[in-house]
Amino acid sequence: MAIKHVLAAFILPLIVLACTPKPDPYRWEIPEGFPAPIEPLDNPMTDAKVTLGRKLFYDVNLSANQQQSCASCHQQQYAFAEPLALSVGSTGQVNRRNAQSLVNVAYNRTLTWAHSELEQLEQQILIPMFGETPVELGITGHEAEVLRRFESAQYASLFNEAFGDKEPTFDRIVKSLANFVRSLVSLNSAFDRYAYQGQDDALNESQIRGLNLFFSEQLECHHCHGGFNFTQSSVHEKQLLDLRPFHNTGMYNIDGKGAYPESDTGLIEVTLQADDMGKFRAPTLRNVAVSAPYMHDGSLKTLEAVIDFYAQGGNDSGRQNPFKSPFVKKLVISEQDKLDLINFLHSLTDKEFLTRASFAQPD
Repeated sequence: MAIKHVLAAFILPLIVLACTPKPDPYRWEIPEGFPAPIEPLDNPMTDAKVTLGRKLFYDVNLSANQQQSCASCHQQQYAFAEPLALSVGSTGQVNRRNAQSLVNVAYNRTLTWAHSELEQLEQQILIPMFGETPVELGITGHEAEVLRRFESAQYASLFNEAFGDKEPTFDRIVKSLANFVRSLVSLNSAFDRYAYQGQDDALNESQIRGLNLFFSEQLECHHCHGGFNFTQSSVHEKQLLDLRPFHNTGMYNIDGKGAYPESDTGLIEVTLQADDMGKFRAPTLRNVAVSAPYMHDGSLKTLEAVIDFYAQGGNDSGRQNPFKSPFVKKLVISEQDKLDLINFLHSLTDKEFLTRASFAQPD
């Protein structure tokens, strides 16, 4: 082969690549002073992937029987959680856990209730899509059929815009869903306006008393729900340290030796370490007032019930659980303290997040 042909074979593709316009960097909608989340190198954020992911998130065609979408269990008005104790999949199978809120998952170091190694949304999203115990979206065994549903002209345009190719693939679907879910940032509550924007009147007197209680050593709430995202499970551009966010809160002690119900024993299922019995991830408390019911099994229906639970140091038998966190202990707390604490937790509601059109179902 002539040398000019060899050079052309190598140089021409480089020239074409250099001339191909790159998408503009994604602009996080983050108030000044907050750190940016860390984006995975193999799935950076782009507006086109967020747009495609939003469309997919609300599309029931992603379930094998076309009965549910991601949004069925993650509803915007409930901070992308749902008002059920336990989620129900597309075939009617009941999940063993409560659907977690998707608030600020871009900052999460770990995902789901009790998995210390699940750190990427791209991994987690595969579970509801392809999991069989229980069935959620139920795609396993129906892969080709499900993909054919996304061969429409509208989706072809969206896939092409996001990936430079019209073909729908599960890799592209997962990456787009992960981009959209990462975009669900909530940092504009009354608490934020008070603490970060200098609006002294953003909280009332009761909420300020509740704030002081929350961060006090009397209640110690902040040890498990600390930082700007009110959870230990946080990582971002200014914090790379992984804090172990799993705790046994004393909900159960069915054999007197610390055992949790066989249906869900928590982190021990992954680590096989005895002292991880009954440990679950402390979720963010942002928008917590609208994401009831609470706990991994949805067993506490109200914020009042949650505060009573912690004030008592756990449930009746769970108080003596040998694996219970040292931060969960019986508290001396008045009825006024409880009211103030609840009022503070309501101040973490970001009303604009719950109604933002760019997060809602597209037309």
